[in-house]
Amino acid sequence: MSHGQVVPARPDEELLDPTRTALVVFDLLEHYRAAAEEAGVIGPVRRLVDGCRSRGAMVAWARADHRADGADFARTLADVDNQHRPFGVDNPRPVGPPYGSGSPMYHTLTELGQRPDDYDVPKHRWSAFHGTHLDTSLRARGADTVVLVGGSTHVGIASTVYAARDMDYQVVVISDGLTGRQPQRDFFVEQVFPRVCRVRTVDQVLTAMDRFPTQ
Repeated sequence: MSHGQVVPARPDEELLDPTRTALVVFDLLEHYRAAAEEAGVIGPVRRLVDGCRSRGAMVAWARADHRADGADFARTLADVDNQHRPFGVDNPRPVGPPYGSGSPMYHTLTELGQRPDDYDVPKHRWSAFHGTHLDTSLRARGADTVVLVGGSTHVGIASTVYAARDMDYQVVVISDGLTGRQPQRDFFVEQVFPRVCRVRTVDQVLTAMDRFPTQ
């Protein structure tokens, strides 16, 4: 699939060239294990990882990574925390990360099967593209389509979707591979992402890869 190619409107007619597709697994880390388990994404994402890898697609792991001293911590002020609780005297804004770089809590969930020959993408901001090697690695591989799973949906996934779209990548968000607060997740999957990119399931993406003609 190349830039400018008209893709069928119906998911059951789509083709995805695995050699030009990259799966980006976003922040499915030990630190966020509870969210992944609550959303039920570990099994579907592992199936997608294995399926993409076996079909020849690039697999990348975007993961939070911060200095323990907080020197690279985001300074932007927000009104509420990740549970939408207002900051105040009883809930002060954080001035540093919960863990430092190298902490086991920043490791990818073991069940997902990250391998040394995959692409490891440590990041310091929400977008998987900001200040990382992801764009360079994608272009070096000839990948023009990014498949995204992980979370949080309305935070890191959304930030990465917008960045990828503005860099002229094709973007596919996997609806059964997302984490985050349910109201925001549903809103983005149903109302926001369909206007920005494509929203598909694990099965639809793997089937689209299988439909792509091999030489």
